[in-house]
Amino acid sequence: MIKKCFFLFLLAFLLGSCNESAYYQKSFGFKNNTWDQNVKPEFVVEFQDTTKVYDFVITLRTTTDYKYSNLWIFLNSTPPVGKSVREPYEIKTTYPDGSWIGKETGTVVEHQLVFKRRRLPFKGKYKFVIEQGITEKKIDQILDVSLRVEEVKAN
Repeated sequence: MIKKCFFLFLLAFLLGSCNESAYYQKSFGFKNNTWDQNVKPEFVVEFQDTTKVYDFVITLRTTTDYKYSNLWIFLNSTPPVGKSVREPYEIKTTYPDGSWIGKETGTVVEHQLVFKRRRLPFKGKYKFVIEQGITEKKIDQILDVSLRVEEVKAN
């Protein structure tokens, strides 16, 4: 009886903790864990419904040997109509005491930059390009960067 109750509890926990699937998700891995300034990961997402609201999540994964307390990036956004926009963003990686801000698993740390509740004005393909924005030509200990788009469900 105890085994059966434990199994039901475990099943309920696993089903309850599953995330809904993303509208879009893609990762870009860096060769030799090094992000060269000339490497600019590109993500193309098609949106057909301008009434929906989305959350955008940029995830940067580093190793625990990453030596900086932050990482500046430029996000270039190109809509299907209109001009591109290039914006700088800071991804903080450590607290002042040196402990990791992101989710640490073994020797990997996951850092996120979240843009909540965004509505897109045009139907069509949007292109997002991410550039590293520090003065170093190459940054070591960067595993990958990804873009996840989640549709916000009405409550």
